[in-house]
Amino acid sequence: RGITLADFLVPVGLAERMNARARHVLLILTGTLFIILSTQIHIAITPVPITGQTFGVLVAGCALGFRRGATAVALYALIGAIGLPVFAEGDAGTSVILGTSGGYIIGFIVAGALVGRLAELGWDRHIGGSFGAMILGEIVIFAIGLPWLKVVGGFSWADTIAYGLTPFLAWDALKLTAAALLFPAAWWLIGRRPEGR
Repeated sequence: RGITLADFLVPVGLAERMNARARHVLLILTGTLFIILSTQIHIAITPVPITGQTFGVLVAGCALGFRRGATAVALYALIGAIGLPVFAEGDAGTSVILGTSGGYIIGFIVAGALVGRLAELGWDRHIGGSFGAMILGEIVIFAIGLPWLKVVGGFSWADTIAYGLTPFLAWDALKLTAAALLFPAAWWLIGRRPEGR
């Protein structure tokens, strides 16, 4: 309880030479980098593009836990807001946060924290819990992203659903499934090779 997959990512020999704060910073930066790299997968089809961001956010949040997960996603959002092209399609700046897809980015932070907390409670160690955590993370992203898209884009609810939800369902189901299967498999491997921590 309270231990997440990221706590097993730093080899014991290296972890013993690092203080706890440096280890946490290293893991947060790694999580942020993972999200940035996952964002490079993108398909522009609506005002909100299909990207690998959701997968990156769910995996980073779940692997890092509540505080580190939220911090890694918030750092990603901050890096993009200050002008580095880390958002989907190489976008950057506060205009993205304030634009039609900004609600999804805010939702990423909340979702990263949520799945991270659920991972700390052990949800990610079995298939059912892992799927449950990822589904709740997705719900949070859409719960914040869709109203934001409606207000900023000036869309009707029908258009909001058509632009901001429907095109993503199949793709997000694949990302969610991949993320949900990853964690029980990783925990199983750790259990098989505890000395390889």
